[in-house]
Amino acid sequence: MSTRGATLHAPAETVRADTPQPPSARLPLVVYVLALGTFLMGTTEFVVAGLLPEIAGDLQVSVARTGLMITVFAVGMIVGAPLMAMLTLRLPKRLTLMLALGVFAAGHVIVALSSDFTLVLAARFLTAIATGAFWAVANVAATRAAGPAASSRALGLVGAGAMLANVVGVPLGAFAGQLMGWRGPFWALAAFSAAAIALIARTVPHDGGDQQAVSVRSELTALGSGRLWLVLAACATTTGGVLAAYSYISPLLTDRSGIASGIVPLVLVGFGLGALAGSLVGGRLGDRRPHTVTITAAAGATLLLLAISLLAGYAVPTIILIALLGFFGLGANPVLMSLAVRFAHQAPVLASALTVSAFNLGTAIGSWIAGLTLDTSLGTTGPAMVGTAIATLTLIPTTAIALTHRRRSATAVQAPTNTHTARDTKA
Repeated sequence: MSTRGATLHAPAETVRADTPQPPSARLPLVVYVLALGTFLMGTTEFVVAGLLPEIAGDLQVSVARTGLMITVFAVGMIVGAPLMAMLTLRLPKRLTLMLALGVFAAGHVIVALSSDFTLVLAARFLTAIATGAFWAVANVAATRAAGPAASSRALGLVGAGAMLANVVGVPLGAFAGQLMGWRGPFWALAAFSAAAIALIARTVPHDGGDQQAVSVRSELTALGSGRLWLVLAACATTTGGVLAAYSYISPLLTDRSGIASGIVPLVLVGFGLGALAGSLVGGRLGDRRPHTVTITAAAGATLLLLAISLLAGYAVPTIILIALLGFFGLGANPVLMSLAVRFAHQAPVLASALTVSAFNLGTAIGSWIAGLTLDTSLGTTGPAMVGTAIATLTLIPTTAIALTHRRRSATAVQAPTNTHTARDTKA
């Protein structure tokens, strides 16, 4: 029996959660506006890395301690996404997005004005909480606007905003910070986010009527979905593996591959372009073949990380492999987010928030373990080897999800067949 025939006989729950749908021609404008929001938030998350010496010198702290601005942001994302998803559950999504952008802008103003490092860290944590809230609700708003037939493609575009930040936002922010001082990019991000509030108000539809039936208890029921936890595990391991290596790619390139430090930013741009392309392509293909995309991406990332570990001594192959790692390593993220929202059924906001936390948790753990290997005999290739091991683990939950889908599809096809057989026998 064809896939189309199986879909016609499948229960509503199975069709909604698993069955690929043909994508619509165009995505609504609101999806692009939400992608602009994630572009701003992706920029603020990583622009600090390019401004560490300037910030450290001005605030009179060490560069290592200044790096806490990145760590605190990651922790805020892990905690903030599910927490704010619950606290804002009864608020209209448009209002939640606008409030998140308002807090985001305020956090940047505090950083730009402050000369106290402790206050700067507190503002970064506040900004991260707002970022987690925006991202979680933006994913749900994008999938609702695009519809189930294009949900992965919509999430791919929203995620591409953050990928584009690595290609455009972070380099421009670092360059601007060197020209006008490190506070300049924070003022700019505050201004752009304030402008984005107006765009959100004009494009995101009001959904106040849908909030009456929403409760914390109904959202928490999503935690009983085994498939949701498999998706969250895949979210953590896929980013944990890739970013374990990426976080320490600079010393690998300069010390092992022999690449000049001035060329390293161009290599990172290549990774960002690969990640941007992977997010868009993965999102588009994921609407039709979600399980093929997730398994292929996990296998590809594992092989690429292994190749980087073995070929790090050769500059040109390493540069190519890093760009491909961006494509395969992060290409399945929008598909995983889409699956999480579908598997959560009546709790899409919490599921979306948990994927944000899972991505950041995997990044934090993976980069921490990778950093420990630098002082071992593995040296600068240690992070890539750690990444290989973590990325391999992604094959476990993605394969389990695919097998569960196949078993559910087979059951859905057999159920109507057995019903017809019983009727024929009775006749």
